[in-house]
Amino acid sequence: MNHLPLIIKREYLNKVRNKSFIIMTFLSPLIMVGIFTLVAYLSQLNNDSVRIISVLDESGLFLNQFENTDQLKYNVLTNIDLSKAKEQSETDENYGLLFIPKTENIEELSEAITFYSEGSPSLPVMQNIENIIEDKVNTLKLKEAGIDAERIKELRIRINAKQETFQGQETSKLGSILKLGFGGVAGYLLFMFIIIYGNMIMRSVIEEKTSRIIEIIISSVKPIKLLLGKILGTSLAGITQFLAWVVLLGVFSVVITAIFGIDPSTAQTPQQEMLSQSIDGGTEEIVRNVLIEIANMPIINLVVMFLFFFIGGYLLYASLYAAIGAAVDSETDTQQFMLPILMPLILAIYVGFFTVIENPHGTVSQVFSFIPFTSPVVMLMRIPFGVPIWQQILSLVILFATFIGTVWFAAKIYRVGILMYGKKASYKEIFKWLKY
Repeated sequence: MNHLPLIIKREYLNKVRNKSFIIMTFLSPLIMVGIFTLVAYLSQLNNDSVRIISVLDESGLFLNQFENTDQLKYNVLTNIDLSKAKEQSETDENYGLLFIPKTENIEELSEAITFYSEGSPSLPVMQNIENIIEDKVNTLKLKEAGIDAERIKELRIRINAKQETFQGQETSKLGSILKLGFGGVAGYLLFMFIIIYGNMIMRSVIEEKTSRIIEIIISSVKPIKLLLGKILGTSLAGITQFLAWVVLLGVFSVVITAIFGIDPSTAQTPQQEMLSQSIDGGTEEIVRNVLIEIANMPIINLVVMFLFFFIGGYLLYASLYAAIGAAVDSETDTQQFMLPILMPLILAIYVGFFTVIENPHGTVSQVFSFIPFTSPVVMLMRIPFGVPIWQQILSLVILFATFIGTVWFAAKIYRVGILMYGKKASYKEIFKWLKY
């Protein structure tokens, strides 16, 4: 009799009916939405606050240069010395005092400007002030040299080189960022899924082992089927919880933002505002370019391969977690075995971010995209940059073949380990179990 479907059903129902599983299914997205809502609310409070900066310009060159914005107000001081200006700014609790002294030449002026404040000023604020002063100073310097600064600005040409493959496919810097972002998100999701649900499988094995119920089950079921059933059943429970999180995150986001009247999309940090202003065309142009780049990406290929590599990578690591659970008597004994499992995942993320972005088709990127313990992350980060289908299929074949081999390897540990009590397993001991 094939017991595998029964084991999968038992593991699945045992997980989804668990009170802690049900509570965390509803509580986790609520906490996440609550955190994002709090951050958005605090960002709005921060953006609503107006920073007043006093300006003491003894040179008289910048009196009309500083324009007020929604977050920054400039108060120009006249007929006052520096000590009184500092005292007045501190008394009025202004954000800071910008002091521009009178110097003999522009070179000395660039080194003598000082910003006084209670603490360290915001980097975006300082960058904004420095840009205003720098633009004016450069204009004055050009005039001293007898050069028409306005004419130079008119003649200045911005270079925006087009990017295109030899096959005629257009690419761009924004597209590269989006492709890397997709791979980063995919790798992060896989990493978190493995840690959360891999630990769930490991705890399930330990609980059954310590309760001795496994001795009854193993009498009528082969260890490999029991192990595979546990992995698949817990995986299905994890997918169910993940899909529930996606739905509940959307529902809670709409409900909470409607109740509190908070729109996270409007909560822009000063850094985001400066980024939007620095890019030609503004926010609408950025959104349009993003949509174009997304449309040019191989969406179907990305989604299909994401599912296959996600499932294959999780099953591979889940079998190792189950083997660890069978080899120990408590969670405290698992620490010595966790690092060898997590190291390939961590290595894959580092390789992905530090080599794929630099050279997605280089030797290092290609090698790690075929190693089964790193391929789910590295290959997913390479695919958006254009990977031949044969390489993707070959990597998948190696991944699932390794999973089958790992299940067999884990089952040999499992069949011995689940009946071992009161003795801490070591690597040497586990190696002996493989020979039984």
